[in-house]
Amino acid sequence: MKPTLNAMPKPAALASPIVELRQYTLKPGRRETLIEIFDTEFIESQEDAGMTIIGQFRDLDRPDMFVWMRGFDSMDARKDALGAFYDGPVWAAHRDAANATMIDSDDVLLLRPAWPDAGFDLSGPRRPTAPKGTSDRNWLPGLVEISIHHLRPGTGADFAGRFRAEMVVRIAQNGARLLGAFLTEPTANTFPRLPVRAGENVFVAVTAFHNADASHRLAVSPAWRALGQSMQAVSTKPAETLRLVPTARSLLR
Repeated sequence: MKPTLNAMPKPAALASPIVELRQYTLKPGRRETLIEIFDTEFIESQEDAGMTIIGQFRDLDRPDMFVWMRGFDSMDARKDALGAFYDGPVWAAHRDAANATMIDSDDVLLLRPAWPDAGFDLSGPRRPTAPKGTSDRNWLPGLVEISIHHLRPGTGADFAGRFRAEMVVRIAQNGARLLGAFLTEPTANTFPRLPVRAGENVFVAVTAFHNADASHRLAVSPAWRALGQSMQAVSTKPAETLRLVPTARSLLR
């Protein structure tokens, strides 16, 4: 299925109850090939199967990484939607070309909103077209940063509450936008054909910046560093930070 001009996303509430954060390790030099296949063939076809394609990104620091997110209404809806897509004609037609770009596609976190309104608001963006064969490498949509905090068991709710109370305001004061905040979804994987990372207990924050300089200014500010260090006390290892540039057809930017 080809892209539709200004295709409307699903309502925001449908994008957020269950979210997959997927990080793919690709063969050297193959990222642009996968992005073209994905943005041309795998957006509308997945959404037709019952999911929301939230965002897809180039990793600024890892040239052979492709990062993307998709959302589902529930874990049961996830099972049905994934079955419909991966048993359907579009995946059958393009899976060999897509898989040929990949080394690993099993780095997947299954997430839920960290508080009631912490999910992604996709009610406003329109998805532009990207004609097949047209590169979007000169697209300048700003920077999306994903921070992954690995937490001790039983600390997720408290960590999310403190982040909401103390760090969200710092993000806004620095001209950035918190796009979403998530905790691990504890329900067992309902579609075992696609593995997810088991035994994880994470808090994930997704933030939009105008550019990399804005992200750096926040990261080095004394107040932000002090808050981060104090919150590290309940973490099992240092937080991961993904600095991402959305592709031209990403709703999240």
